[in-house]
Parts: sequence; structure tokens; C-alpha cells
Amino acid sequence: MISDFQELSDKIDQLAEMTQALRRENAQLRQANAALVIENMGYQRRLSEASVRVEALLEQIPAIGGDAAEDKQPENEEAR
Repeated sequence: MISDFQELSDKIDQLAEMTQALRRENAQLRQANAALVIENMGYQRRLSEASVRVEALLEQIPAIGGDAAEDKQPENEEAR
């Protein structure tokens, strides 16, 4: 009977140790997750800024052949 109580006491001690270890690991994972969320937000901001810059550059590039064709078309219409 006493050995049963001792075995139960040992299992409770193991469970308490495991619970504490899991709580520490959970806290570490939460900290790591928070750091990754912040890092991800930074990457998203940088990606958005880069996208804005690329769009601005694309707007500055003249259309190839599009403007030249439009300029010549009215001259052809006047000649007709």
C-alpha cells in the first residue's frame, strides 16, 4: 500500500515537472512568435514600399510604340 502511494507521488512529481517544462517552452514559443510577427510586419512594410516605387517607375516609362502611333494618326487623317 505504501509503495502504491510512493509510486503515485512520484508520478505527480513527474507531472508537475513536465507541466513546468511545458509552460517554459510555451512562454519561449510565444516570445519567438511575437518576434517573428514584428519581423514579418517589417517585411510587409518594405514590400509595400518597394511596390509603390516600382509602380512609380513603371508610370515613368513611356509606352513603346503607343505614343508614336497616336501622334502619326491625326496627321494621316488630315491628309485624307
